[in-house]
Parts: sequence; C-alpha cells; structure tokens
Amino acid sequence: MDIEWGSLGGVLGVSLGITVVVVVMFSLGIAAWSRAEAYGERSGATRRGVLHRGSGTVAAAIAMVCFAACLAVAAYGIDLIIPD
Repeated sequence: MDIEWGSLGGVLGVSLGITVVVVVMFSLGIAAWSRAEAYGERSGATRRGVLHRGSGTVAAAIAMVCFAACLAVAAYGIDLIIPD
C-alpha cells in the first residue's frame, strides 16, 4: 500500500479551507440576522442622526444569502459522499 502524500495534503488543504469559509459565512449570517432583528425592534428610529429604514431588510437578505451558501456547500458535500 502506497500513500500519495501530495494528494492527501491537497485534500487536507481544500477541506480546511472550505471548513473555514463555511464557518465564516455562517458567523456572518448570524451577525446579519441579529442586526436585522435589532433594526426591526427600533424601526423608524434614528442612529447617530441617520435614518436606517431599509437596513433591516438588507441585513436579513445578507443573512439569507449566507445561510443559503452554507446549505449549498453542505448539500454538495453530501452529494459527493452518497453514491449514485
């Protein structure tokens, strides 16, 4: 039995990179979701003299995009694991 260390290192690098990307995307989604809730609680309120009417909607949209990206990566990984 022979191990191709270069291929093993490549798989390790890609796996580590994708893991970091998914964790960061999920964290950004959680942060955006909490920001959307905070804007929803004080709808119409001003912050530092600037009116943020659509910011809650934008933050919620960013959160959904982040969560969708995490879901897509997980679905692709499951598709790779499960044989056809």
